Amino acid sequence: MLAVPLSNLSFSLVILSMVFIAFIFFVVARMRSKNQIHYVFMILMTTLFIWAVGSVILDYDSLMGLETKHWAVNLAYVGLILTPVAILFMGLVFAKTKIKFSWKHCLFLIVPMISLIMLFTNDQHHLFYRYIKYEDLTQAKALGSYFIYHTIYSYICIAAGMGQLIYFSVKNAGFFSRQSFFIALGIVISFGYNFLLTAQVIDGYFHTNVIAFFFTFLLFYFAIIKYDFLGIVPVALQNIVDHISDSFLVIDKEHMIIDYNKTFINTFGSLLKINRKASLEQYCSDPTLGKEITELMTALRDAVTKHESTSFEKSIVINNEEKYFTIEITTLYSQNIYLSTIILLKDITQVKNALETIQKNYEMLMEKEQLASLGQMIGGIAHNLKTPIMSISGGIEGLKDLIDEYKDSIGDESVTDDDHREIAGEMEEWIKKIKPYCSYMSDIISTVKGQAAQFSSSSDMTFTLDELTKRVDLLMKHELNRFHCRLQIIYETDPALGIKGDVNSLVQIFDNLIINAVHSYAGKTGEIILIIRKIDTQIVFSLQDFGKGIPAIIQEKLFKEMVTTKGKDGTGLGLYMSYATVKGKFSGNMWFKSEEDKGTTFFISIPIA
Repeated sequence: MLAVPLSNLSFSLVILSMVFIAFIFFVVARMRSKNQIHYVFMILMTTLFIWAVGSVILDYDSLMGLETKHWAVNLAYVGLILTPVAILFMGLVFAKTKIKFSWKHCLFLIVPMISLIMLFTNDQHHLFYRYIKYEDLTQAKALGSYFIYHTIYSYICIAAGMGQLIYFSVKNAGFFSRQSFFIALGIVISFGYNFLLTAQVIDGYFHTNVIAFFFTFLLFYFAIIKYDFLGIVPVALQNIVDHISDSFLVIDKEHMIIDYNKTFINTFGSLLKINRKASLEQYCSDPTLGKEITELMTALRDAVTKHESTSFEKSIVINNEEKYFTIEITTLYSQNIYLSTIILLKDITQVKNALETIQKNYEMLMEKEQLASLGQMIGGIAHNLKTPIMSISGGIEGLKDLIDEYKDSIGDESVTDDDHREIAGEMEEWIKKIKPYCSYMSDIISTVKGQAAQFSSSSDMTFTLDELTKRVDLLMKHELNRFHCRLQIIYETDPALGIKGDVNSLVQIFDNLIINAVHSYAGKTGEIILIIRKIDTQIVFSLQDFGKGIPAIIQEKLFKEMVTTKGKDGTGLGLYMSYATVKGKFSGNMWFKSEEDKGTTFFISIPIA
């Protein structure tokens, strides 16, 4: 039966088109993991196949000299009517990867449904086509008045759908990629020929449109099989992932690897050979891979299985060097439908090393600050002990003279009992003078002992406001006298109120604030006022000076960074650590207000024990 038609090249191409369309349909249908784009593509192949079957029958009847069959025309037109809408939906799904069909999408089907109704009722109105003659099926004279509207809508659908295909293919794979080239060339062939034929620029038979689409989908076949046209996620991955410094993986809902970048290969290439379409599972159970890599892939698989965005850190030895990575797992959804998972592996090795360096520098600064405080404290001790030691020394000399006088009086008949009582009274006077100095020295030693313990350990206990201020006053007396400043402590609450925490740490904070206040006077005489209030369940300390104040540029960074107004003479660590100590050790708060050339007030609030 086909001996005569097959001699005609045109008919052979139509047969070949029909067979090839069916072949592509089965290729896609047999794919193991299919997404929405695959099913829409199969629908498009189906409408084209219907169109091709009708065209084959019509072309065969024409070649055999048979009468054009009415039902064959309708069959071919069914495919022709539905194909543009299928192309439109294919473009939409390709752009979004997955769409949730709703009533809005049904609006695209209104015109095709009307066209089908007009087609099957054409004998009553002849609005779709005026008459049936195979040679004239593409001629304007054979087409009805409604066909113009159908044609306009069809070209809108084809242009929109194919425009989406070209745009997102270029965005995903790059303008100069082979995938984009095949898709663009295929679209130009079918769309261009169809447009020229409809516009009557060229003459051609009805079946030649199918042949044009054959070449289109021949090119699509290469894009699908060779360049994974139907497996691309809706982001411009290929265009950007090879240019980012972080390793990159894209995993589909079946835990298959869709894509990765060159950075991933460069980073992990010595440990594993990554392949597209490979499953994460096979890397988890591969005995040839190292323990760290299998643990990493297992962690990735478990995280991807949860379909939740998360992040964690992982260290891996690569080329005998320990590398640290922050792994960010981001799930992609469209209209609450899970699409795929993006895994970003950021190399933070340099950051880790930098943090270790910062920690070492921080410890050195802490040590420097502590040594400065220790030196300051020793200076204060020396000054505070000098006066009582001199007084005790004078008292001892006085007692020594009285003892010598008493020895000389023994056996001397001229020395009366009253003389002995006088000598004893003077000794008692010297002892009374020496006793408070010894008590004062004991207080200093207790304070210094507690404060020195801060450098090695801390104690968590309850202490009173009075204990706190006595320690501060004792330790800062020398520094205040040295710079001719005066500290005034004003209680607006009960001095017996208790604070829980390490008293030595709080003493150190106030010492640091007082020293800063002293320095704000730049060597001039000044007054520093410490006011202690009780506000609700908090004890609020305000330490005020009337010095040069803090510059605005420093105020913005205070407590946030280690900044200082002392230049090379300061580290900025004191206030930074004071703020951290108040917040961390005492569950309190610390703030300030300052005006340049008017002074500064620091506030500390701490809960009552």
